[in-house]
Amino acid sequence: MLLTQFQTIGSSLFTCGLISGCGGNLSVRMGDRIFITRRGSNKGSLEENDIIETGIFKNDRQTPLASSELWVHRAIYQQTPASAIVHAHPPHAVALSLSETEIVPIDDEGKEKIGAVPVIGCQSQIVPGAYADKIAQAFVNIRIVMVRGHGSFAIGQILEEAFDITSTFEESCKVLCLTKSLQAKPVTE
Repeated sequence: MLLTQFQTIGSSLFTCGLISGCGGNLSVRMGDRIFITRRGSNKGSLEENDIIETGIFKNDRQTPLASSELWVHRAIYQQTPASAIVHAHPPHAVALSLSETEIVPIDDEGKEKIGAVPVIGCQSQIVPGAYADKIAQAFVNIRIVMVRGHGSFAIGQILEEAFDITSTFEESCKVLCLTKSLQAKPVTE
């Protein structure tokens, strides 16, 4: 059943253009264990050996096979009540993160479901896990965080919830990008 959840969400992320085939990663927390996608796995067609089980608090023999973003997933699980994480590279959100310190949706669904999303990091080269604690600490009253020029981390109680937040955020970012490209200002009342 866990594999099916990973396959469904991995395929959806790929099909929706929120990741490249081997980009992004997914994880689920079960007690003090984490199930996370394997480093370099193709999320569009995950197999059983693409899901790695390792510790949330300590390394074990499986740890070297886990996603390079394991450190971020661990920090989030250690500092939040999240049970699932989706890390994606939504293109419109990534584009906005290069010029914004906070991404604020202007569409109704984005305003209601997401709210303001902080952009963490600087414009230097992104190193996996570099902002693990900052990312985890940002999850106060929000469910998605953006890393400048890199991608988003969304949390939920199940993978489907974290995917929904990710896809809604990208849709809101598309609206923002289109509005900016039209040089239109949203109507405020």
